[in-house]
Amino acid sequence: MSMQRMVRVSLEHPTSAVCVAGVETVVDIYGSVPEGTEMFEVYGTPGVDIYISPSVTRHRERADTRRWHFNSGLEIIVIMNSPSNDVNDSHVQISYHSKRKPMPLAYAVLYLTCIDITLDCDVNCEGRQDRSFVDKRRWVWGPGGYGAILLVNCDRDDLNCNDQDNSDQHVHCLQDLEDMSVMVLRTQGPAALFDDHKLVLHTSSYDAERARVYHACGPEDSCEAYRHVLGQDKVSYEVPRFHGDEERFFVEGLSFPDSGFPGLISFHVTLLDDSNEDFSQSPIFTDTVVFRVAPWIMTPSTLPPLEVYVCRVRNNTCFVDAVAELAKKAGCKLTICPQAENRNDRWIQDEMELGYVQAPHKTFPVVFDSPRNGDLQDFPYKRILGPDFGYVTREPRDNSVCGLDSFGNLEVSPPVVANGKEYPLGRILIGGNLPGSSGRRVTQVVRNFLHAQSVQSPVELFVDWLSVGHVDEFLSFVPAPNGKGFRMLLASPNACFKLFQEKQNWGHGRALLFEGVDNEKVKTVSINQVLSNRNLISYNKFVQSCIDWNRELLKRELGLTEQDIIDIPQLFKTERRKAMAFFPDLVNMLVLGKHLGIPKPFGPIINGRCCLEEKVRSLLEPLGLHCTFIDDFTPYHLLHGEVHCGTNVRRQPFAFKWWNMVP
Repeated sequence: MSMQRMVRVSLEHPTSAVCVAGVETVVDIYGSVPEGTEMFEVYGTPGVDIYISPSVTRHRERADTRRWHFNSGLEIIVIMNSPSNDVNDSHVQISYHSKRKPMPLAYAVLYLTCIDITLDCDVNCEGRQDRSFVDKRRWVWGPGGYGAILLVNCDRDDLNCNDQDNSDQHVHCLQDLEDMSVMVLRTQGPAALFDDHKLVLHTSSYDAERARVYHACGPEDSCEAYRHVLGQDKVSYEVPRFHGDEERFFVEGLSFPDSGFPGLISFHVTLLDDSNEDFSQSPIFTDTVVFRVAPWIMTPSTLPPLEVYVCRVRNNTCFVDAVAELAKKAGCKLTICPQAENRNDRWIQDEMELGYVQAPHKTFPVVFDSPRNGDLQDFPYKRILGPDFGYVTREPRDNSVCGLDSFGNLEVSPPVVANGKEYPLGRILIGGNLPGSSGRRVTQVVRNFLHAQSVQSPVELFVDWLSVGHVDEFLSFVPAPNGKGFRMLLASPNACFKLFQEKQNWGHGRALLFEGVDNEKVKTVSINQVLSNRNLISYNKFVQSCIDWNRELLKRELGLTEQDIIDIPQLFKTERRKAMAFFPDLVNMLVLGKHLGIPKPFGPIINGRCCLEEKVRSLLEPLGLHCTFIDDFTPYHLLHGEVHCGTNVRRQPFAFKWWNMVP
């Protein structure tokens, strides 16, 4: 509801005023009072509700119930709920009285014209009985909340354009309008009022940089009908009356929430009195709506897969075929980036992260392009950006990018509850250094962006002990039928040594790792050699301590117990004082529903089977998961990556609507 407006009356001549339906008008009767006034009466024509209220208590009574003592503490409040048919077709009459005279000392007449003005949008009142009590000037989170939602129009619906839909001030195709939020200005009242009054749609210069408004000024089946009226260099627009009582506007977001921008954007419509040529226009009423820009949302590996991405390079044909077969089993689409486009950059996980944006009227995927800018840097923009597929990126101005800015270092957990707080969309996991250390960290602009989305509160893990430095090198999540609905997999040197010691005790100490690897440079090593390598054992104790640090942090921040964690056997070796996988990193897997594409470890063969594969199967298959071991040794492992690093997945959005949570 708008603030009250005050109108002053005169004894010398009638006064005219415009009031807005449902909005209180305070009538000032104290500025012009006949001498000797002790009491007053107030009457109005039908349709005019008049109340007398002590200004302190705000307890009000209807004015026509009695004659009132003249007291400066009283207020006359006028409300009209229906628009007028003609200008000045209603009025209020005030009569001033003295106890010593039977006739009124004087009269004051206020002529009223009522107009109904509302700036409406979908405030997302799911399940609300009465939307009229919603304050459009506020945006409220939670299941009982409300507020309009705005999408960043970052896709490219018109393939004839070279840029995103919100890159210019034009509507190039009608499908583009589906990504925008509708805002409707409704007015009811006598048309003659607008001979000397006007309606102005406006916003702040700050908000104009972050959203754009189009006015439907003609037949809505033509792109030419949509006039750019607000946004960037335009902060106000006098609304012509093209369609009489209703004007439709289409709003597109230009910016995601980010540092210094919480995501809230306000639009206002103001009724201005322009009747006096000698004075500037005066405001009568303002209505306001607030939009929240929808956040970019990541999808965890436990959500159903829709599309798998992989690069074809000169030496990974068998790998691509294996990924294609797994995608077929999982029933999802496969997209292969050819070598001509990737220029032998195979790390498609590092190049991008696939998420989505959502409003009540529309949901579409959005690719987040990492600042790593390898030879794959053009792929997200040139090949993925398109109709109903958006694009966003963040790059530091000083080009201060390190290996941690690749998006193998950007993951998200499934939904969790931790420390009494629900995270129905999970929590983002990014890798960094220890508190207070000077090690590597994700660039500030990316961290700012992730935190500003508000709905997947990020957790920073310790990864600087790793050579590559990505969270997917020591953890992943898989779906599970019980408990929290998932399990977290952690790489575990302790579990690997325990397994090898067990096999050694059973007389299999001579069984060889790396037997069968199709690479003559790779030398086999026995279980006995591994268990007698003091440097390897010592280094893996250090690695285990680093993983255990993260383990306790994840248990605390994700609300996990030991029953939610599965230790996957894994060893690491040191290179330039940083850790790398000793054999293909088993947790660095591709998760497609119940189908897992796991790096083939080439572990010791015992009784005709790889003991590492058998151990992993024994841990994961009871959860209803199907393990497929993919040979990535030469094209990926030897280049310091694995299956997860060489693939990417677009997944179904969460069923949970982000606006129903409380950040």
